[in-house]
Amino acid sequence: MKTYSLPSRNIWSEIIQRPVYDQRDLQNKVQQLLDAVREEGDAALERFALRFDGQAPRRLTAAEINSAGSGLEEPFKKAMQQAAANIERFHASQRHQEAVIETMPGVRCWRKSVAIQRVGLYIPGGTAPLFSTVLMLGIPAKLAGCKEVVLCSPPDAQGRLHPAILYAASLCGISEVYALGGAQAIGAMAYGTSSITRVDKLFGPGNQYVTAAKMSVAAQGIAIDMPAGPSEVAVFADAAADPALVAADLLSQAEHGSDSQVLLISTSADLLEATDQALTQQLASLPRCDLASAAIANSRAVLVASETEAMELLNAYAPEHLILNCANASELAEQVVNAGSVFLGPWSCESAGDYASGTNHTLPTNGFARAYSGVSLDSFVKKITFQELSAEGVRQLAPVVESMAAAEQLDAHRLAMALRRQKLEVIS
Repeated sequence: MKTYSLPSRNIWSEIIQRPVYDQRDLQNKVQQLLDAVREEGDAALERFALRFDGQAPRRLTAAEINSAGSGLEEPFKKAMQQAAANIERFHASQRHQEAVIETMPGVRCWRKSVAIQRVGLYIPGGTAPLFSTVLMLGIPAKLAGCKEVVLCSPPDAQGRLHPAILYAASLCGISEVYALGGAQAIGAMAYGTSSITRVDKLFGPGNQYVTAAKMSVAAQGIAIDMPAGPSEVAVFADAAADPALVAADLLSQAEHGSDSQVLLISTSADLLEATDQALTQQLASLPRCDLASAAIANSRAVLVASETEAMELLNAYAPEHLILNCANASELAEQVVNAGSVFLGPWSCESAGDYASGTNHTLPTNGFARAYSGVSLDSFVKKITFQELSAEGVRQLAPVVESMAAAEQLDAHRLAMALRRQKLEVIS
């Protein structure tokens, strides 16, 4: 990790800079693929699936989905069941019955959550089949009441999906599952083909091709969960933090891929040095050592003069995951304004949120935490407003509406209210 010691604010922009890649060639390739899927439908899907997945796309049968758990060990299935229960409990708490508000006599306004009817979930299945993401997306979709949920994930060389992905799908009640990966899966769900009906909103992480495809269809007006980029974590650790735990937290994010990034900030130079040593020791035993090492090489450690400065730098970075491994984590947490998900204290590892604490692990990256939230129950619903005016409401509101409409020179607007007011005057 590149280390900065008491850096001046004029180089903070360098410290918080994410790795930059030239996306133009990638975007052009992905757009050509998407255009082909939109124009040719299933023929293009099969062509690209055979080229990139080595298998023709297919819909899995109910028997394949429901029997997937038979090949998994019971302790693992119980772990998934407990994770699912925690995720469901947390997301179910996000249901709220909103009140009907009488803004003035006879004018009633309210808002109602209505489920998005058909949603598409993309689940990576390459170097790490993310069955946990099935739970993170499928459970709130079920709670929200989405009528149709379609799941796409790339098959292995034999055309199969990982049994844990299928078992997670069964736990979520997902029955429409396709062995189909990559940007072509995004195109299929976004545009629809003869075999796959288009969805109303797309969810899920993926590699650079999937991400580019999601961003491209979003630019065409197709809803997605959020802009996404490589995974990242920022850690603030004070002098009392355990370097081994800090290093483990950094590596748990770095092992996602070589383009992941981690940021370590501390008020203690000794902590930074000890963590660097712990990183070297732990890296040697990781199966994904090469990926994690490449990510660490793109990452930074920063010595700051105070906790206040640390929090200002962290808010400027706006991390996907933020770990506050310090004595006064709860106090510092009140200063967080930009982060996807926050983990407080020495025992709250990011892995807990990634799998089973109950919060959602689908979070904004690449600084988008300045304006975006992570996936929640609200991600799967639309908030529709309603209003109802009684005769008294018309009498109360008409002068306001007519005056404002006239000022904007929108006479049809004024007339729609004026006619109602006039009819009530006749009746009364």
